Amino acid sequence: MDMSYYPTGYPVQKIQNKISESLVARVIYGRPQKSNRIIFGELIEYGNVWRLGANEATEIEFFRDVKIGKSKIKKGRYTLYAIPYADKWTIIVNSETDTWGAFKYDIKKDVVRIDVPVQVQTEIIDAFSMAFEKSTGGINLIIAWDAVKVTLPITL
Repeated sequence: MDMSYYPTGYPVQKIQNKISESLVARVIYGRPQKSNRIIFGELIEYGNVWRLGANEATEIEFFRDVKIGKSKIKKGRYTLYAIPYADKWTIIVNSETDTWGAFKYDIKKDVVRIDVPVQVQTEIIDAFSMAFEKSTGGINLIIAWDAVKVTLPITL
């Protein structure tokens, strides 16, 4: 499992007692490898709910209330899923936590669904990766694997 924080570097800043910004979000996810496989459309089938990583479903925690699209998300822990398509992904924030894979995914527990466009990259990302970046009015969660990148905007 791997973790990304916003602000980036938050754990190091906390240890060094140099926190300049309050913790906003953390994502915990498994990092599968491309390993010469065709990822999207084959290993990860288009149109199916995916755990966004490997093994346990990806967990996102917000340390304050945020907004995704037009939906307000309360401070707390959630599971992130995605439904990938060739041109867009539907990102799902779901209230059921501590799940393995997407086998027990329950649409009734969705807090928000938002479509985000696929950006095809020339650089191939071998290890599935997630990272936060600052944006105007909030932060973005960048999700990348193989030659695909999507950006989930989060308003603060």
